[in-house]
Amino acid sequence: MAGATIERPLADDRKFFRNLITGMAVILLSGFAVQFALGRSSFNSPLIVHLHAVAFMGWVAITVAQSWLAANRSMAMHRRLGQIAVLWTIALLVLGPMVTIANVQTARTPFFFQPQHFLIANPVSLLGFAGLFWAAIALRRQTDWHARLHIGAFVMLMGPGFGRLLPMPFMTPYAFEIAGLVALIFPLIGIVRDWRVDGRPHAAWLWTIGVLLGVTVLARFIGFSPIGEAIYAAVTAGTPAAGTDGLAFPPPPPM
Repeated sequence: MAGATIERPLADDRKFFRNLITGMAVILLSGFAVQFALGRSSFNSPLIVHLHAVAFMGWVAITVAQSWLAANRSMAMHRRLGQIAVLWTIALLVLGPMVTIANVQTARTPFFFQPQHFLIANPVSLLGFAGLFWAAIALRRQTDWHARLHIGAFVMLMGPGFGRLLPMPFMTPYAFEIAGLVALIFPLIGIVRDWRVDGRPHAAWLWTIGVLLGVTVLARFIGFSPIGEAIYAAVTAGTPAAGTDGLAFPPPPPM
């Protein structure tokens, strides 16, 4: 019929989302695997670090499982696992800042990050993740938004993975920003795909890009402001990092 639109099968979208999320998970895990293989990571870390790792890797596993369940049309299980994911995010929002604070207080901030900026940027990035995640939950009945916003939430957590694959010492003083912004490749892939299939990008990808850019700028602004300085002083008071310059790069580890 003239003027009628032809809609592609929903399964095509779900397979694309599944493949993109799976690829993101592989990249994220590869970063940690490479560091472990090079002897730069070990299991000899404080308990809070292990709890943080279990929470975040568990969330990655849940997200990958959700994408495969949706692609296989196992929607009842998808919804049940989604309920677990909602509760799981609470652990991320608690343990993420806790491990950041612990690292800053014990002077364990990676030497290519400024501790004061690191202290602000990690929680702000998590707030971006939470915003996109909860938007995806609120729009769960609009599957086009729901899936893309979940990918957007995942994008917000990709910095640590890329940070372990990229030559971070050579990227100072913008190592944190570069590690996070490299993840823009994923919404850009989504934009290109949607443009080819639908003739226009979905607005959810633009929201993801906007949130990622927004939290990057906000973290930089607060981290280098008197507010960031006051937060750093309050967090490090009475700890080994007390009285140190929060904007000075820590010394590299001994060779």
